[in-house]
Amino acid sequence: MPKVGVVSLGCPKNLVDSEVMMGLLVKEGYELTPHPEEAQILLVNTCSFIEPAQKESIDTILELAEYKKTGVAEKLVVTGCLVERFRQQILSEIPEVDAVLGTNEVEKIVEACSGKEKRNGTGENVPYLYHEFTPRVLATPSYSAYIKIAEGCDHPCSFCVIPQMRGHFRSRRFASLIAEVENLAQKGVREITLIGQDTTSYGEDLGIRGGLATLLSQLARIPELAWVRFLYCYPNRLTEALMEAVAGQEKICKYLDIPLQHSSGPVLKRMKRGSNGDQFLKMLEKARRTIPGLTLRTSMIVGFPGETDEDFETLYRFVEAAEFDHLGVFLYSNEETSGSFLLPDPVPAPRAEARRRRLMKLQQKISRRKLSRFVGKKFPLLVEGVSSETELLLEGRLESQAPEIDGKVLVNDFEGDEPRPGQCRWVRIEKSSNYDLVGKLLAERWARDLEPVEAPPSSQPGLVQIRATGSVPVSHAVSHL
Repeated sequence: MPKVGVVSLGCPKNLVDSEVMMGLLVKEGYELTPHPEEAQILLVNTCSFIEPAQKESIDTILELAEYKKTGVAEKLVVTGCLVERFRQQILSEIPEVDAVLGTNEVEKIVEACSGKEKRNGTGENVPYLYHEFTPRVLATPSYSAYIKIAEGCDHPCSFCVIPQMRGHFRSRRFASLIAEVENLAQKGVREITLIGQDTTSYGEDLGIRGGLATLLSQLARIPELAWVRFLYCYPNRLTEALMEAVAGQEKICKYLDIPLQHSSGPVLKRMKRGSNGDQFLKMLEKARRTIPGLTLRTSMIVGFPGETDEDFETLYRFVEAAEFDHLGVFLYSNEETSGSFLLPDPVPAPRAEARRRRLMKLQQKISRRKLSRFVGKKFPLLVEGVSSETELLLEGRLESQAPEIDGKVLVNDFEGDEPRPGQCRWVRIEKSSNYDLVGKLLAERWARDLEPVEAPPSSQPGLVQIRATGSVPVSHAVSHL
């Protein structure tokens, strides 16, 4: 069978789609390879959320197209969000592309690679959801996995085009999620991260009240798991029941990712988000009071049409008062099909970039001050192996650090046995920087630790290229060690 080289771009939700497509291909006998020069079939799963992501997706398609000219590649398949927005342009302007599949055509990947699927795909918008029996090859380390609990979005945010690419919000069946997580946990997965465009709406379309809180409580009972976290918490869905579920279950990470996008009332109104900074501060104060030791992450957009100097100062003062643990700041991207595309008073790019830099400089000070409080204390650490920054250090993550998006703990010394990826050990923090920590790994094993198992056949993280797109880096290694 042909070898397939896979590049997955964008967010974790897109990565899960890539894992499903790889699972379907492997089930049919295809072989995966991380080396595009060895692949007969090249697959790129694209991102199209904002303009930088679109550019990287197109550049990656053109990069892989070169292998059809110089390598052994015979076929190039393009899938994902870019196809949903620019299907015909891809086909007409990049003749090297042999097949395209949108976000709801994931199950047709085998037909696309075998040549049975027409070059232009069907373009049909039948809502798709994978389930516990869908083949899936994990591209994450064997001890950690993303679980997509819902697809699509029904929120009317004017800057966002995701509903156009992913469709209406729809939840997976409760029993399907429990079964998938139990199966992964038995194969050695210790950390589960629940994802969806709005995880906090989980179950509403199925008539389940408090669906996410109930799901978290059930997952916390799975003995093999060490941590369960969820991402993308919509502000007005942060209920008391959900906060109590996070506070009341030891295995649920005391971590909330709440993309607030702004704090100025007029800007939020134009974004069709509503609320304001004062209400947000009350919500955050209640969350911190309800969930002791809570870590808070958010993201903000600067340069939205009509954002005045006063609006930005309101945002700056809000970030100063809120003291988030993690913050991502993005420049507004004026997407042609978004509701905000024709809004008046665009903000000049240099001014928007200056605002972004100023806000990130403030967050850097906040982060440095908050991380300094970790020094001298010990915490449970999920060991991840040799550092991606230097072979001289090991690295891992605390409960307060989500995979890929937050900082790390760099380990410069350890007691006892040499740590293995997937172990849960205690670490004593000895130094801090703007975003990362440095610590010594202790011989003491965490009570929730289980001996790591060898990666199952369905976990092949080295056989796919994963590239983030359009993101702002928030983690920097301590280079002077």
